[in-house]
Amino acid sequence: MKGEEKNILIEELKEIVESYPNFYLTNMSGLDAQETSELRRKCFENNIKLKLVKNTLFKLALEKAEGNYEELYDVLKENTSIMFCNIANSPGKIIKNFKSSNDSPSLKAAFIDGSVFVGKDHLETLASLKSKEELLGDVILLLQSPIKTILGQLESSKNTVAGLVKTLSERE
Repeated sequence: MKGEEKNILIEELKEIVESYPNFYLTNMSGLDAQETSELRRKCFENNIKLKLVKNTLFKLALEKAEGNYEELYDVLKENTSIMFCNIANSPGKIIKNFKSSNDSPSLKAAFIDGSVFVGKDHLETLASLKSKEELLGDVILLLQSPIKTILGQLESSKNTVAGLVKTLSERE
């Protein structure tokens, strides 16, 4: 690969890193062709961009990109594939599901909204993270609960109030 081609690839990687708030660094070396194809399909279905890169080129792209990625440099060894995503937990769930039947892909590190998680020990935590939409849904449910209770009480007490008003109107 010529120097010009490398610079273009580094620039493309830099733009991808800056356009996604989350990415996972994984090692997929233990997967055969069929498993790799299945992983790619799952990534496509979940809007995850899967890229295989040379470690040195990706490190150069991280150095050029805005942000602090220094903690990730140490894991850029052996085979590295990167899963870029907008929803932080989706690659974690995919990796976790694959790991139940295989040893690969293995998590090297993850960059989630500015936080760095290094090591496969964090896979369970990353897979169980709630997405922004899930958190908003939880907040809405929490806000709806007291309102539903009040409305239910008002609904059930209207008959009592109507009976009381009728009784009072019948009195002299």
